[in-house]
Amino acid sequence: MFARHVIAIVGALVLVAGCSPKAPQSSAATSSPTGAAPDDSGFTLVATGDLLIHPELTDQATADGGGGKRDYNQILAGVRPAISSADLAICHLETPLAPAAGPFKGYPDFSAPPEIATAIADTGYDDCSTASNHTLDMGADGITRTLDTLDAVGIPHTGSARSAQEANTPLLLDVGGIKVGHVAYTFGFNGRKVPAGQPWLANTLDTDAVLAAARKARAAGAQIVVASLHWGTEYKQDATSEQQRIAKELLSDPAIDLIIGHHAHVVQPFEKINGKWVAYGLGNLIARHSEPRGTTEEGVIARFHFTRTGSSWTVDRAEYLPTLIDLGPPIRLRDLTTDHEADPARARQALARTDQIVLSRGAAAEGLTRPGQ
Repeated sequence: MFARHVIAIVGALVLVAGCSPKAPQSSAATSSPTGAAPDDSGFTLVATGDLLIHPELTDQATADGGGGKRDYNQILAGVRPAISSADLAICHLETPLAPAAGPFKGYPDFSAPPEIATAIADTGYDDCSTASNHTLDMGADGITRTLDTLDAVGIPHTGSARSAQEANTPLLLDVGGIKVGHVAYTFGFNGRKVPAGQPWLANTLDTDAVLAAARKARAAGAQIVVASLHWGTEYKQDATSEQQRIAKELLSDPAIDLIIGHHAHVVQPFEKINGKWVAYGLGNLIARHSEPRGTTEEGVIARFHFTRTGSSWTVDRAEYLPTLIDLGPPIRLRDLTTDHEADPARARQALARTDQIVLSRGAAAEGLTRPGQ
């Protein structure tokens, strides 16, 4: 595997990983920091589910910070090895970020402390999608503040924008010389409308729009394009007929290589369509619902290894890593493939249910596996 470097290319802005992986620095360069040609051995991409900052998580972060600061790192520490070891790690930041002094809000209109962005970077993420049904909760100011905060910690983003120019500029991630495009869309905004004069603020899910964005990323040099889609029905573990229709339409087009799904807050199946993968729903990465359902505390890390096949790139290894939000106290996120601190009976329940759901559309026969199984 090549040395791990990621460059986010957004117009004239390029964030380059420096001497230490996962420590982006500003640079005008557009080539790999090593100057190396793309490695034909490929690269590993991981993606995770909804990052949904309820007030109880902020209370835990405050306790973990000793009362004087908010520290989300300890909550997320259980998945850091899997995230930081990947060549490209994609998060889904569902909630807008607030100013440092707040106010902080939970459901129905979220506004999360900005320290979560620091934890995202420290956990090892390279990029976040920001299109969700909560993107407009704090209006245009909330979008600007969220993206400014992600920029400040060196995390590229896609799905919402501060200007028409930003919205129209494809996000490309340079992974050791391999250009990966990332697009993100959501089904809606909880009844809110994108302002008529600012249609570029947030991306509304439409197959034509997704394909147009993917083709623009290809034209800008992307060799692989990943689509993050906020879709489906909350708490429903089956993929809806609409999700299945959209997945088939997008994956039948050469512009899209992989679909990563969010929104349901529960795990949904993986499926291979036209030789390409869709993870319909990864569940919650981290959340603390007022009424935990058990299923809302279960999630998966999707892990795909891309390899060159002729002039194209395909997935030659697909894996899922079940996760569990241990409500404690303290609240901790656990990777059930490596972490054995969770209650054994609860861990067995989560693994069994996640296996059943993830594999329910024939993914095992297509080669999807769970590490350690």
